[in-house]
Amino acid sequence: MAKVSVVMPAYNAAATLCASMDSVFAQTHAAVQLLVIDDCSKDATWDLIEDAAARDSRVVPIKQPKNGGVAAARNAGIEAATGTHLAFLDSDDRWLPDKLALQLAHMRETGTMICYTGYRRFDESGRELSIVRPPAEVGYADMLKSNRIGNLTGIYDRALGDGRFERIGHEDYVFWLQLVRRAGIARRVPTTEPLAEYLVRTGSLSADKRKAAQWQWNIYRNVEGLGRIRAAWYFAHYAAIAVGKRR
Repeated sequence: MAKVSVVMPAYNAAATLCASMDSVFAQTHAAVQLLVIDDCSKDATWDLIEDAAARDSRVVPIKQPKNGGVAAARNAGIEAATGTHLAFLDSDDRWLPDKLALQLAHMRETGTMICYTGYRRFDESGRELSIVRPPAEVGYADMLKSNRIGNLTGIYDRALGDGRFERIGHEDYVFWLQLVRRAGIARRVPTTEPLAEYLVRTGSLSADKRKAAQWQWNIYRNVEGLGRIRAAWYFAHYAAIAVGKRR
């Protein structure tokens, strides 16, 4: 049976961490390893992680030596992971119970190395903002137009080789962009219904559209090395799709 290592970075996440961990424990695919990485929290986050590890042997508690940000925390989780597959869930997001089972089944049936799902965006009051329904499959060129793989939905077969997160704006996007280029294609589970829930915090960096646009342009020009005209062409697609995601 495939074993899924789930990487969960956490910083001052005491208010939401337990619900996120519980959504992993509730997976119908039970062969999971949950690596929870505390990035030097100042609240009760570490105590909650230790309590969870004492109750469930699938939890691997990791405490960062210093606050290094989400990219470093995820990389620490990747390095400690022992599963055949790797997935990510932040400490304020959640999965629906069949997420991993449906993804692994689809990967077996199609030979897909990277799989993703749709997800629901909600605010801190629990109000639904939108549902993101990505296309059935994407290649590298599709990913240049927009990040179609929500980080909380992606899973990959580690036979592909692990990626690393860089400390750069849109680090999730760069991570999956590089993996899709390596794999050639990524596929969504057959259902378009959301299998994950993403919390949009007021004032969060992910909600800052201007900064997000600056990050995207930087990726085109300085990470992927696209020329100005080609970068502008892809950026136009990115802007149009970003508007559609939030409708």
